[in-house]
Amino acid sequence: MSFTLHAALKKDCTELGKLELCRVLLMNDSQFPWLILVPERENITEIHQLASADQQQLMRESSYIAEQLATLYHADKMNIAALGNMVPQLHIHHVVRYKTDKAWPAPIWGKFDAQDYSAKDLENTLDLLKELINSSKVK
Repeated sequence: MSFTLHAALKKDCTELGKLELCRVLLMNDSQFPWLILVPERENITEIHQLASADQQQLMRESSYIAEQLATLYHADKMNIAALGNMVPQLHIHHVVRYKTDKAWPAPIWGKFDAQDYSAKDLENTLDLLKELINSSKVK
């Protein structure tokens, strides 16, 4: 089965790896620790369109990512959402939020321009998060 990642996700993200169902992406915005899960299924725009087993696997993978990010980054709150207003391919945002972040308590979408990671920060972040993905036992 062939899978194609939406062009906007390719442009805005760096690929970290894969879980059983989802491709894991890092949003290229250093203001917020922010991962995106993309189920590797063609022509799916909504969670309810996934097969029941895939829905359950998505929940396991999403819960794992949320828990790991919350622990790793000491989150005050995890924002998890599948919006799809701009990018129709089903993808689920996992954003670490702090009471001190510049958007708190409002949503982050559309508020601020993305700030790229420095080369060193990107390298460190990728190393840290790839280890999290590669050590996953989500089945």
